[in-house]
Amino acid sequence: MRRRPDILFVMADDHAAHAIGAYGSRVNQTPHLDRLAAAGMRFDNCFCSNSICAPSRAAILTGTYNHVNGVTTLSAPFDSAQPTFPATLQAAGYQTAIFGKWHLGHGPGHDPVGFDEWRVLPEQGDYHDPEFLSAAGRERLLGYVTDIITDLSLDWISSRDPSRPFCVLVHHKAPHRSWEPDARHQGLYAGWEMREPVTLHDDYANRSTAASQAQMRMTDLEPEDVKEVPPGGLVGEELDSWLYQRFIKDYLRCVASIDDNMGRLLDFLDAEGLSENTVVVYTSDQGFFLGDHGWFDKRFMYEESLRMPLLVRYPREVPPASVCPELVLNVDFAQTLLDLADVDGPPRMQGRSMRGLLRGEPPKDWRRAVYYRYWEHDGGHGVWAHYGVRTERYKLIYYYNDGLGQPGASDAVFPPEWELFDLESDPYELRSVYDDPAYATVRDELTRELHRQQHEIGDRPHPTDSDSSAAVRRPPAQ
Repeated sequence: MRRRPDILFVMADDHAAHAIGAYGSRVNQTPHLDRLAAAGMRFDNCFCSNSICAPSRAAILTGTYNHVNGVTTLSAPFDSAQPTFPATLQAAGYQTAIFGKWHLGHGPGHDPVGFDEWRVLPEQGDYHDPEFLSAAGRERLLGYVTDIITDLSLDWISSRDPSRPFCVLVHHKAPHRSWEPDARHQGLYAGWEMREPVTLHDDYANRSTAASQAQMRMTDLEPEDVKEVPPGGLVGEELDSWLYQRFIKDYLRCVASIDDNMGRLLDFLDAEGLSENTVVVYTSDQGFFLGDHGWFDKRFMYEESLRMPLLVRYPREVPPASVCPELVLNVDFAQTLLDLADVDGPPRMQGRSMRGLLRGEPPKDWRRAVYYRYWEHDGGHGVWAHYGVRTERYKLIYYYNDGLGQPGASDAVFPPEWELFDLESDPYELRSVYDDPAYATVRDELTRELHRQQHEIGDRPHPTDSDSSAAVRRPPAQ
């Protein structure tokens, strides 16, 4: 009988796909992540169901959408006793551990469950000399957080019972704000003029009011983010460019440390003879705006925030240097890892195993659209609550613009608005065609698909979405 695979699941925080060489980055190089992609599969259309840290992490662990796992916003509590893929693997005989960022609350009912060992950062944690929480209490470890998380993970794998399979979650803090590089990379990109994104100086015309109201422009960066005071006299686009250069360099310096440590993990697997039978996953909890649309942070359903990197290596099943164009979601991760381990997932899981995709054999009935919902209305960075669907070519977004009493949501209410983007003719999402008569049929089909998706997963449309009650009874878009 074939031995069940070991699983090494590495997740960064806010690492945009377009800051990875294998995804065509124009601003940095990531040789070790590219090495992983060259030996496995790169998913080009992997998306999150809610682009913010805690909700995305809950979706990944549980394989459920946020209205099911309960973590709709940053302040919504996570019940760590609910079924997760690590706990399911543990019950099936796997050795399990998590090291690094948890960000789902602490204390009874919130600490990690389903792990033989866990040592996690309190909330966001620190880049330098960070504290860690564990079942034994709190301790401070000296060094740089990305190195320490990798050290803890390697030490645990080295001390495991080699007769049983393992699953270890390596959850990095980096490259989360406020972007503090390690000493090794402090001078990286010094003297360079980093290439600006096409939409750095976006004027937010031809879209909903939500875009112009968001508070995450370059001028919303804090002094600790850019670590310098702008020269006097800089205003407008010149100031945005100056701020972008400082923000992006520190962000990419933090990414460089992740890449180096990914190399350490891959080298260890090679040296220990574990590479052939280990599923190695690299991803991020969501995307991130790298000056795109003039923004940092995430939250919006726009591409740079919605898209997640996903690289998977498993030599026994995944062809090297392969690329998957199919639409996948973070809620698919749990069922995929359980399927690869030949372990049945809990019935409540709502994702779908990507095992066929990994083999290069996409099922004929694979999804044609992904569903997204951002619940935290007018909270961090003033982003308004919205939901929508994305297909291969189109994206429909409904800004319903109130939090309906969700924890952490603002009481402010704004008129609802719609956006529709044709990603083929407008890949940068600069012009909504929702009111364009030429797109009336597309708009109607996507509206039906949006409500069909909500009906299928059990998410309730917002009361102001007047067509929803009838739409769920209509046939899905073809």
